[in-house]
Amino acid sequence: MVIITFPISMLCVFVVVRHFERIIILRNGKIYKNRAFGPGLVYFLPCVDTVKYIDLRIACYVVPPQEALTKDSLTVSVDAVVYYKVIDPIPAVINVADYSVSTQLLGATALRNALGSVKLTDLLIDRPAISNQVLEQMKKLTSQWGIKVLRVDIKDIRLPLQLQKAMAAEAESTRLANAKIIVAKAEIEATKNLQKASVILSDNPLSMQLRYLQSLHLIAGENAHTIVFPFSTETLRKIFK
Repeated sequence: MVIITFPISMLCVFVVVRHFERIIILRNGKIYKNRAFGPGLVYFLPCVDTVKYIDLRIACYVVPPQEALTKDSLTVSVDAVVYYKVIDPIPAVINVADYSVSTQLLGATALRNALGSVKLTDLLIDRPAISNQVLEQMKKLTSQWGIKVLRVDIKDIRLPLQLQKAMAAEAESTRLANAKIIVAKAEIEATKNLQKASVILSDNPLSMQLRYLQSLHLIAGENAHTIVFPFSTETLRKIFK
């Protein structure tokens, strides 16, 4: 019997792993050397090894619009943008079948849960708070997959047309009510000032005469053809007596 041997280099496959990549080699179903390989030139045995490529760059995806009921039972449609990256390639291969799809589905679920825990006004006023809530929910699970969620941003909030009209009508009513309150406060303040002025003028006759002359000057400056002289009843009695 003749045994022919081949150098190990003839049975290997060499691949170039780029700087932003890592590969996991599964030899006979087990992680080879319990670590990720790369960057640089890496070889593996095609007959007994299975190679998994992992991209370490930041990935971004848009969560499709999610329709959900808010805490005050109003329907909204919200979409978001999620940024994440792989920080540990081994759990990303071993602990989850497809870390990319799983992260995207988790983002949609976390967004729906966050929408159900807040009121519509809070959602419209404070978007960053909702984004942080989704971010924290995702971090709890993705850390077990070797994934780090970096940022979550609420992209758009869509309301039903009827709800938009109702909110616009409510805002208009609020503005009108505030305007009436401001006018009423101004009238009260003006009345108080007139009362103070009347007390001052009644106590000082000379001030009353000066005010009377000032009124005549203002009337004459407007090119008016009629001038009204305000005489008291006592003065008229003295004139026509």
